[in-house]
Amino acid sequence: MSEAEVVVVGGGHNGLICAAYLARSGIDTILIEARSSVGGCASTVDDLGARFNICHCEHNLVRAMPIIDELDLAKHGLKYVETEASSVCAFHDESEPWVIYSDIDKTLSGLSKSHPDQVEGYKRYLKDALPVARLALDLAATPPSSLNFASKALHKRGEGLSRLIRWSRSSAMELLSRYFSDWHLMMPTISVGPTVWGLSPETPGTGMAALGYATRHINRVGRPQGGSGSLTDSTRASFEAAGGKVRCGSRVENVIIEDGVVKGVRLADGEIINTRTVVAACDPKRVFVEWVGEAPRKARKMVDKWRQLPVSEGYESKIDAVLNELPEPTWGDKIRSTHNGLDPLGQTTIISPSPQDLVQAHEMRPLGKVATKPTMLIDIPSVPDPTLKTASGGHVLSLEVLFTPYSTPGGWESSNEPKRWLDIWSSFMRSEGIEKVEKWRVMTPENYENEFSMHKGHTPSFGTSPLSTFFGRDKELTRYKTSIDGLYLSGAATYPGAGIVGISGKNTAGVVMQAIRGRGRHRNSK
Repeated sequence: MSEAEVVVVGGGHNGLICAAYLARSGIDTILIEARSSVGGCASTVDDLGARFNICHCEHNLVRAMPIIDELDLAKHGLKYVETEASSVCAFHDESEPWVIYSDIDKTLSGLSKSHPDQVEGYKRYLKDALPVARLALDLAATPPSSLNFASKALHKRGEGLSRLIRWSRSSAMELLSRYFSDWHLMMPTISVGPTVWGLSPETPGTGMAALGYATRHINRVGRPQGGSGSLTDSTRASFEAAGGKVRCGSRVENVIIEDGVVKGVRLADGEIINTRTVVAACDPKRVFVEWVGEAPRKARKMVDKWRQLPVSEGYESKIDAVLNELPEPTWGDKIRSTHNGLDPLGQTTIISPSPQDLVQAHEMRPLGKVATKPTMLIDIPSVPDPTLKTASGGHVLSLEVLFTPYSTPGGWESSNEPKRWLDIWSSFMRSEGIEKVEKWRVMTPENYENEFSMHKGHTPSFGTSPLSTFFGRDKELTRYKTSIDGLYLSGAATYPGAGIVGISGKNTAGVVMQAIRGRGRHRNSK
């Protein structure tokens, strides 16, 4: 039997960030992770003789937050590789590609060559979207409360506030169609917005996804050198340097609750860790369905709500491959000639379908099928970051495929779908890109479930607008504190949602620290 002031369950980036802030404030903290290593879907793993990022390796929003500096992550090994451009936007219909830069003028200059009739629309979009994006980032960086929301809005003199309210209630497709008459300007941000969330862009409430371009102009995209896992590895180092303890390979059996108050956690091997504070940086449904027994009276309504929620299914798959040499994309020459020699493989390429094809993809997924023209994110991270090359000098390919079902008729093992996706990728490369693939593997929602404890391969994500934080709706998600004394939530399901942001971890730590100080148990900061 052991003891800690706080036990954080879940070693993804939010759990690690939360734990690091707690330890650095002098709070005795243990982090529990079921896998053999920390990082979750933000980790980088060894397989096929190469290093692969579990999910996308571009970091944008976390770099707009104070976390990296406050946790001294650079001191603990975190270094970012800057890419010249943010994304190349290409399309299944082989129409003209265009490029998003952090620099607005560069983006507009490129658009003037590829889509001149959309330049004025992009300017109007930025005029409206940039204030909203800045306000949304400011709100995310502060522990949510009605007072903080009002204070930020007042400080900004209401700039962007009324539009944020309207956009929060709209659909991404509706908003983007106000600025662009050409779907080739709408679909790339939809591809990394509602599509990544598993939602149709026509769904009301997806409007904040329309900020995708704006946020990339506010903060430059970067890649952690050595892979996305460098972020979580450096956060673990910061946590342990402050005295925090990491327990990998430990699975939680249940949270011990007595008289409505947290008393500890019981691990699968029977060990009990006594604590008055548990932060669950994982799927809330698992917490309330599997880990909480009979709910205290004041928490029954909240617990029943979670137990009755339907189980969502994952919607993303990914192919990792080792390449013996670099392929040449069909749009390569065009990109170099119109963008001053820009390396067409130096950043992520978004392959977007038409709006009609996306509707088909959305309709086919519940049937266990993948669209003929799926949304794809193509990345060869070893180009901007040579440290990811294999020992023999080969490159690594990451191919994300969106709107894939959790299960498919006959099962994924016998399915030809993953090979088809690789063939689609190859069709975008000159000289049969498939010939350059030495070996490859596929990660389907089923794999994510088995390897990362994601029920049906789904990552629950906070899906409502920043306005929810003002009103305090679903307090366990917007305020991080549940109706069970001593039990807190963090992670993608809580505000501000999925993606490499980290602010949920930081905000949860702040709420926990305040509670501990309130009961007089906080030690002097280190």
